[in-house]
Amino acid sequence: MKHRLYSSVGLIVLVMTALMLSACTAVAPSPAAEAPAAATEPPAGEAPTVALIYGVRGDGFYITMEAGARAKAQELGVNFFADGPAQFQPALQVPILDAVIAQKPDAICIAATDRQALIEPMRRAHDAGIHMISVDTFIGDTGGDYTAPELDWMLSYIGSDNVQGGEIGCNAIIEAMGGKGKFYIQTTQPGVSTVEQRVEGCMKAIEATNGAVELIGMDYNDDNAAKAAEQTAAVLAANPDLGGIFGTNLFSARGAAQAVANAGLTGVVKVANFDAPEDAIVALRENVVDIVIAQHPYEMGEKCIEFAVAAVNGNFDAIPKRYPTGYTIITRENVDTEEAQRSIYKSE
Repeated sequence: MKHRLYSSVGLIVLVMTALMLSACTAVAPSPAAEAPAAATEPPAGEAPTVALIYGVRGDGFYITMEAGARAKAQELGVNFFADGPAQFQPALQVPILDAVIAQKPDAICIAATDRQALIEPMRRAHDAGIHMISVDTFIGDTGGDYTAPELDWMLSYIGSDNVQGGEIGCNAIIEAMGGKGKFYIQTTQPGVSTVEQRVEGCMKAIEATNGAVELIGMDYNDDNAAKAAEQTAAVLAANPDLGGIFGTNLFSARGAAQAVANAGLTGVVKVANFDAPEDAIVALRENVVDIVIAQHPYEMGEKCIEFAVAAVNGNFDAIPKRYPTGYTIITRENVDTEEAQRSIYKSE
């Protein structure tokens, strides 16, 4: 990995881009913020260095995010490297962050694995003179609002509107259930900002049925698909009339879908898969899951590099504190469309 000293930065040419990604179905995602001026040439002098620290190694979502960041870094002449823990755990991510801080990059884009445990480690990076950008997840208790005084040292939060994503997913499952019945949520662990917001959105969808849909429970699987399958199997055994399941991330949905298939309830119990890895699309085609909600991690990776370059050049007016990306809703009816295929997370 190339190390560098900070150097003076010359004038760059800026162009305006507007990235508005919309869903494949009639359910529209939240409108993305108008894209700020994005760098199209590298700064003068020695190239800047940007690191991406993702949430978990080998996850198609983060592989796709890294691909977007790497492509944009190559386009802009940025030195780039990426790393992340083997499990979505702050105890494993913090040492990686500390090692990256020691390498003194100009900016770090990070998907924090806990909204509280990562505050101080990320603050250490900022205090070392490194620009800090959140991707996918956020830190603190302000719901991703980095204009709040306690978090205004953070440059930006790039990520989906997860409350809306949870509401979209659960509304789709409730509709597939005929608007009534028993509902179950499979999720990861407490303290993860994105999945907490997806659960919040799902609760809104359930509450809007005025009691027609009954939430019978929610389990935490620690980002372990095998554990999610075991928990879901127990719920199915106790509730043979279960109507729908919302998996708040790919591990949750993968395990839930496996349990549904093992119980011989494919097509009977409706399953929403939040996130769109390749195996989720296979499950969609095989009627194991009924809807796949694709985020836009490639765009998140691109934006983190663009914002980092803008920061290195002192162009802070071009960097919004919050940049929301949209969703692509994939169903069996539209799975083969160009937009849906482009939204699938790649495993390599």
